[in-house]
Amino acid sequence: MRKLLTGSAIAMCVVGASLQAFAGNKDRVGQAGATELLINPWGQSTGVFGLNTAQVKGIEGFKTNIAGLAFVEKTEVGLAYSRYLSGSGVGINNLGLGQKLGDFGVIGVNVMSVSFGDIMITDYDNPEGQIGTYTPQFFNISLGFAKSFSEKIHAGIAGTFVSEQISNVRASGAAFEAGIQYVTGKRDNFHFGITLRNLGTNMKFTGSGFAIESQAPESEIYTLNRETPSEKFAMPTYLNFGAAYDFYLDENHLQNEDDQPKHRLTAMVNFTSNSFNNDYIGGGVEYAFREIFMLRGGYRYERDITSRSTGTFYSGYAAGATVQHRLGEKGPKVGLDYSFRPTHTPANGVHTFSLRFMR
Repeated sequence: MRKLLTGSAIAMCVVGASLQAFAGNKDRVGQAGATELLINPWGQSTGVFGLNTAQVKGIEGFKTNIAGLAFVEKTEVGLAYSRYLSGSGVGINNLGLGQKLGDFGVIGVNVMSVSFGDIMITDYDNPEGQIGTYTPQFFNISLGFAKSFSEKIHAGIAGTFVSEQISNVRASGAAFEAGIQYVTGKRDNFHFGITLRNLGTNMKFTGSGFAIESQAPESEIYTLNRETPSEKFAMPTYLNFGAAYDFYLDENHLQNEDDQPKHRLTAMVNFTSNSFNNDYIGGGVEYAFREIFMLRGGYRYERDITSRSTGTFYSGYAAGATVQHRLGEKGPKVGLDYSFRPTHTPANGVHTFSLRFMR
């Protein structure tokens, strides 16, 4: 099992690298669908724009690097909510669960839904609406498994079922991911990670919404019901490489080697090779005091991000904070996370909140 999982993860990453020959090609931008798979709903990792591929831990690994799921100590449960562009009515709801099964590894599930509010129905005869509303339903559920093969090597795999639908049109598909994390150093303070995400089946919209009823030629009695064909579209596949280093600012003042430093400063860099979007490169920092209070920030660059006329959604900056503490000596650890990512027009930004319980 150990060799199989490691080999599968490495093989998928290598295959993914070969598939990225045209990554970042502007001629392919917008040709993928199911872009909700690119949404990260967690408050910790979005505080650095998901640049923590190398050191993400726990259930947040479902949206960054599934290998991080291996760091669940016993049980971890998390809830998250993202408010996209205040006033737009768009929200992201997310639930994650991770459970360690002894030496076997960690299994987990992540459920995410996108709410758009009520949208006015319009058609050829009623371009101004007033004939009702509809509510799109975007939903995906991921099942994952991760394992620590040693204190240095951690790997994971996951599969995601994707569903998009309105009342008369729907599409579904499946996506897969694999990831590896490697740590080394005196205090395991050097991190390296690689993950291939959203490698999956094509999707295609079908349903009665594509049917058109029209008058039969040269007849006032009969009508024809025709269906407009729709094209298949691919998943938004991408490959992530990341590295990070932990600086313990008070390490030289520790009296014993077993003492834990109070102040940690982590620097991270990350490169994302997208199949159907611009490539990303960025860096971030995170400061932690006793692993109770954390501040973080990052910047992710993509081509033409400084030009508002390109339609790039984010401005590139991200910031966030975390407060986490154990309730009593034997109680669960509770963590509250928040992040903010500014956007171009409309410049309302994206606010993300998450609440985690760990045992």
